[in-house]
Amino acid sequence: MASNKELRLTTQSELAAAIDGLSAQCRIMRAITKRTGTPELRDYPANFSGLARIVTGQQLSAASARAIWLRVEAAFQPFEASALRAASDVQLASLGLSGGKIRTLKVVADAVHAGAVDFRKLNRLSDEAIHSALTSLHGIGPWTADIYLLFALRRTDAFAPGDLALQLAVQRLFKLEERPTPAELLKIAERWRPWRGAAARLLWADYGLERAKPKKVSTRAKP
Repeated sequence: MASNKELRLTTQSELAAAIDGLSAQCRIMRAITKRTGTPELRDYPANFSGLARIVTGQQLSAASARAIWLRVEAAFQPFEASALRAASDVQLASLGLSGGKIRTLKVVADAVHAGAVDFRKLNRLSDEAIHSALTSLHGIGPWTADIYLLFALRRTDAFAPGDLALQLAVQRLFKLEERPTPAELLKIAERWRPWRGAAARLLWADYGLERAKPKKVSTRAKP
């Protein structure tokens, strides 16, 4: 087990301090910071509901994920593993959840019910141990575990090399011919240790700014 008090980004001031460290050691992070400022910390509960929200958002746009999650959360008050276990697949599907996500959420709910997953104990483990424990559950892949570490636990050095937006941001910023694979992105991210969690937030913020730019309209005449 690890005491992670010093390894978490729990406040905006702690994130700002981490970004200062990144800016001092990396010109790309320094340039991003000038464009974006300090991003806001996302706040997911470090429990079953937080993990369920991340599962709900897998492979969806932020807007779609939020809309579905609001329906799911509103359907179960309080939102607990026992309530989700009791829900039928038909009810869950009516809220917008796919069959795969329903199966994953039920696997996690069953694990919580059986005591195989105890979030109070899980959250005190090292990043690697948490990642291993979560990905041992059916339907929980590396991306979901990484996002839990980043946004539920706010671990300082957590990173999500399988995230498409991070890959695209790094491809553009580093002027790469192709989008980096998760392994390639992880290698690039070594330069941002021990603040990879802050680096990921800056990359997401910069990606959002880039996407928000008006699209250039071609003025070239058609033949």
